[in-house]
Amino acid sequence: MLRIYYKKNTRLAKETDIDLLREIPIESLIWVDLQNPTIEEKVTIETYFDIKYSSEEETQEIESSSRFSELDNEIIINSSFLSVRQHGFEYCPVSMILEKGILFTYRDDDIKTFSESVKKIKSNPTSYTNGYQILCTLLEICIDQDADLIENIAKEISELNKILKATNEKVDEQDLLKISSLQNDNMLLRENIIDKQRMVSALLKSNSFPYDKIDLLRIMIKDISSLLEHNKFAFERLEFLQDTFMGLINIEQNRIIKIFTVATVAFMPPTLIASIYGMNFTNMPELNWKYGYGTAILLMLISSFGTIIYFKKKKWL
Repeated sequence: MLRIYYKKNTRLAKETDIDLLREIPIESLIWVDLQNPTIEEKVTIETYFDIKYSSEEETQEIESSSRFSELDNEIIINSSFLSVRQHGFEYCPVSMILEKGILFTYRDDDIKTFSESVKKIKSNPTSYTNGYQILCTLLEICIDQDADLIENIAKEISELNKILKATNEKVDEQDLLKISSLQNDNMLLRENIIDKQRMVSALLKSNSFPYDKIDLLRIMIKDISSLLEHNKFAFERLEFLQDTFMGLINIEQNRIIKIFTVATVAFMPPTLIASIYGMNFTNMPELNWKYGYGTAILLMLISSFGTIIYFKKKKWL
């Protein structure tokens, strides 16, 4: 899918037909967005504007030189945006190029950051006159969405806290799996925030980025730092919850082991008595004793209950 945004008189226009691209003056172009395009659309854009989108492998590189590079009149940015799926967060690589005030973006997925940015642009189209403003809007929306995701994780952690109090120390396996899932989401979210921090820091050092946007980039850096602090706090809360749940599991296991241990010890004296009178020696006076069987049973009961009473007095039960 191809979307071309350009200035038309005093408003912002949009075109999706690649055949009409040459009819749009280059100086009016603001943003060319490719979403899961056909080969023809991609080749046409690269050829017409003399640019080269990064490959999927390049967009996933972690080296600074692969994530951000700047030529004379061109800024190349490779980044990843988070998308919320049913199974959790998922990275969506995006290749971005800023050349002569035009923003070129290439992506395979439908990313919420882009759709929300388009809504914001449409609400005030006269404020957008170049691709630098579009990029700043994308970053602002991304930071806001990351903040929302952190808030959602904080709410889920609070829910787990309530479950911990309500279950009366009974631990559910699903709760531990939920903690593990939240830890993974929080880790992906942190990687996404750090990626945006590196991007904004690189733009601050750029020689071609408009000076009037520098203050906005500095505000973004402060917001990102704040998000990282909240993200770190979420990690600590999740670690605390995990330790608490694991502690409760250990307590429950110790109780079970204690019950088996007490049962084993309680049956040791009766077992000893039964073993003694189960021996087949000839000279055993009690074998011909009239009350021998009843006495042996009584001794077994007394020794068992006596052991249990002793444990209770010692508060081992």
